[in-house]
Amino acid sequence: MNLAIRSEGLTRRFGKVPVVDGLDLRVQEGSITAFLGPNGAGKTTTIRLLLGLLKPNSGTCEVLGLKPGHPEALRQLGAMVESPSLYDHLTGTENVEITRLMRGAPRSETSRVLQVVGLTDDARRIVLKYSLGMRQRLALALALIGNPRLLIMDEPTNGLDPSGIQEMRELIRHVPETTGATVFLSSHMLSEVEQMASQVVVIHKGHLRYQGPLEELGSQGAPLLQVRVGDPEKAAALLRAQGLDVVEQGPYLLAQAPESKAPDLAACLVGAGLPLFELMPRRKNLETRFLELLEAE
Repeated sequence: MNLAIRSEGLTRRFGKVPVVDGLDLRVQEGSITAFLGPNGAGKTTTIRLLLGLLKPNSGTCEVLGLKPGHPEALRQLGAMVESPSLYDHLTGTENVEITRLMRGAPRSETSRVLQVVGLTDDARRIVLKYSLGMRQRLALALALIGNPRLLIMDEPTNGLDPSGIQEMRELIRHVPETTGATVFLSSHMLSEVEQMASQVVVIHKGHLRYQGPLEELGSQGAPLLQVRVGDPEKAAALLRAQGLDVVEQGPYLLAQAPESKAPDLAACLVGAGLPLFELMPRRKNLETRFLELLEAE
């Protein structure tokens, strides 16, 4: 497995307080990995360590196989951290050109990145007249100059309205397939993360709490099948007679059984003459699983 980010025991203290404490990160190349945690969990400090803006007190860290801050690592890395720093009195094209020249990228990069973020038609407008969503897209264009292998983003949808959030979400979702870059992003908008990321890293109070596929976060609980039938009381008695734990929740029955048992349950209920309206796995959303993980500590 090729890793875009790897750390071992990464620790950073401010005074005597550990903000990042023994963090072991594994971020797969080609993935969109969400970096989650409550406020004060150590997300921004970790990102600054990855970018070489801070030095760790102990532990090691590699970005694209190199130490953070190494010139070759910086050449292959794009970053969008906090509020974008833009020249308001210049056009979108001129902002991109300045960064392109500083990075030594070919002239064709300017039109390419503006096209990727959908700003070609507004490239000649001064940035002062850009909406917040357009400013965020321009910041993403700056981060994509040089076609980086790794894109690190800190709260990329922060402050955007619903339309801007949707635009940024769609842009980020397509970055790996359009540019080949790995995306590592922090966010507190869990509903958006759920629609973008394939991998998740959760930290709390500087400690790693979970790392792995999004769909497996919180999957350690018992599997449940959600059932809606015409006669819930009779159905519950029938399922309990089959040795299943059943809980009534509003119009639904929750039967403790894996998804593979769904055909058997359906046959049992229909065979007993009960009208079956719905039978599906009960899936918790990311917010619920995230909060349960933190509460378990």
